[in-house]
Amino acid sequence: MKAKSATWRRGSLPGLMVIVAVMMARLTGAFQFLELVAFDRFLLLRPPEPMDERIAIVAITEEDIQRAKTYPIPDRDIADLLKRLQAYQPIAIGLDIVRDIPVEPGNAELTSVFRSSKNVIGVEIALPDRSGFTVAPPPALPSEQVGFANAVLDADGYQRRSLLGAHNLQQEYRFSFAIRLAERYLAARRIKLGNGIRDPDAKRFGSIELIRVQSNSGGYVRADAGGNQILLNVRSGTMPFRVLSLAQIKSGKVNPDWIRGKIVLIGIMSFSAKDLASSGAIAGINPGRIYGVEMQAHATSQIISAVLDGRSLIRVWADVWEYLWIVAWGLLGMSLGRFLRSPWKILLGLLIASISPIAICYGLMLLGWWVPIVPVLFVLVLNGAGLTAGLFYRHKQELRLRLEERQFAIELTFNAIHSGPLQTLVGILRTAQEQATPPLFLPELQRLNQELRAVYGSVQRDASADEPHLRMGSAIELALQAPLHELLYKVYSNTLEQELPYLQTIKVKIVQFDPLNTSYLRLEHKRGLCRFLEEALCNVGKHAIEATRLTVICAQEGDRQVIRVADNGRSELSDAEALSSAETNRERETNEELNFQIQHSGMGTQLAKNLAKQLGGTFRRYPNQPRGIVCELTWPIERRWFW
Repeated sequence: MKAKSATWRRGSLPGLMVIVAVMMARLTGAFQFLELVAFDRFLLLRPPEPMDERIAIVAITEEDIQRAKTYPIPDRDIADLLKRLQAYQPIAIGLDIVRDIPVEPGNAELTSVFRSSKNVIGVEIALPDRSGFTVAPPPALPSEQVGFANAVLDADGYQRRSLLGAHNLQQEYRFSFAIRLAERYLAARRIKLGNGIRDPDAKRFGSIELIRVQSNSGGYVRADAGGNQILLNVRSGTMPFRVLSLAQIKSGKVNPDWIRGKIVLIGIMSFSAKDLASSGAIAGINPGRIYGVEMQAHATSQIISAVLDGRSLIRVWADVWEYLWIVAWGLLGMSLGRFLRSPWKILLGLLIASISPIAICYGLMLLGWWVPIVPVLFVLVLNGAGLTAGLFYRHKQELRLRLEERQFAIELTFNAIHSGPLQTLVGILRTAQEQATPPLFLPELQRLNQELRAVYGSVQRDASADEPHLRMGSAIELALQAPLHELLYKVYSNTLEQELPYLQTIKVKIVQFDPLNTSYLRLEHKRGLCRFLEEALCNVGKHAIEATRLTVICAQEGDRQVIRVADNGRSELSDAEALSSAETNRERETNEELNFQIQHSGMGTQLAKNLAKQLGGTFRRYPNQPRGIVCELTWPIERRWFW
């Protein structure tokens, strides 16, 4: 037991090193990009959610810009749109269009609307962009009616986090556009914005605390977690919000219930305006690209849906649980080799084991949990694949060792035969040949001498079963990469050149060697088929007395491939004389077939049966009509899925 335990510990060292290496790679951020891509994919593959009826988007499209014949849209058009929307009594109107400077005509009119509208939320760019610029809010709006539109982008330019609050350059704490809209909507239901309880720096509506992003949350590694950020749980489906056109609002062709008591966002939905956001988790016409106002709608919907509907926010595990999760799957990959000894079973187990964490992580994402998947797959596949490769290598080494041991045993056996029985037999042959009248059994002794020497050559050739060539009895080597029908014909030609007694009497030879399908055959299969044909032809040469006709067929017959050797000789052990003339033909055929099964149930028959089993085929040896034996091996043309 101690030896086995020590062996297992030594064998576990590479797997443990893989686990440590994967964890170190994760700590350096090597998997962050792949983790973020997996995060997007899991969100994108969620079942579609129903449209959030509490939010409507009024889109200013390219057609509206062309109709106005100017851009930016003049203040007069914005003021007119706000007044028309106010008539429907929405709870909040979010204007996702910057208005820090007048856009005439109509600035005075827009300023008047801003001052008289307590439910209008404007936007600013409170945090400097890459160029260091900020954009001030509309001057007529008080600070509590302004939210910033700044977004937190990852290295690939995608937005996966929502910034709720941050300090501007003047160190004033500012709130985001989305949280201002949510605050206004929820205040109408007497749910107020406050600080978190578990995390005082977080924001909270009622009992729902908006979980802040930390620098190592989920797949992030040392991310910038400045300000108050939450993971963005976008709404799934192709129609998350109702989108109305500016033309619909102006014409009055709007159902009042679409706007009354709702949040209305006004934004530019035109590619020429370039108010765009990037996300890999939102389905759309342009993959990865949506309009900025749509992203603001997702951020707002996430907050009010979590508070009013209990919709999950994206949560993450503590670091210690994430790394224990990775270690557990790494140990599972290592344990495959302990319970599964076959490399192919390990590969199947590895496939199943790889699908399992993907399914688990997807299921957890549906529940609102972001759990690492990429390092799990790495540690599982590396451990499982490494173990499988090691088993293949060890199997090959063991096979080579067994072959060497077998070859050594063959050498010892042959030396023992050569030094003993063969020397005795040679002496008997010499004495018999020197006699004036050689004994009648001299041919049998010569044949015995030949067969004993052939035993060694045959076993020695089979000892090289892993080599890509085949050694024939006369020291001829055949390259097994050649087409099978060519190999079989060479085997046929080589075997018929051997000095076997009953091959000399054959007068008629009927042969057919057609191309065969070998796409799924391994080298050992081709070697076995060549050995089968050689064995069948040698049996004819050794046992088919008075044979004058030989038929060798290697071809496709229907959906099968066949190697068939038939002769018309009389078997040495034929029971024809023992059968009475009163027996019927049917009884004779039955007895002959039974006799053949008994006579030829030796090692050659067993090897042929094993080969047939490997190929999913059948082996038969049956009487030829009117005389002789048929030796036949058939197997399917196409590989079957179950073997």
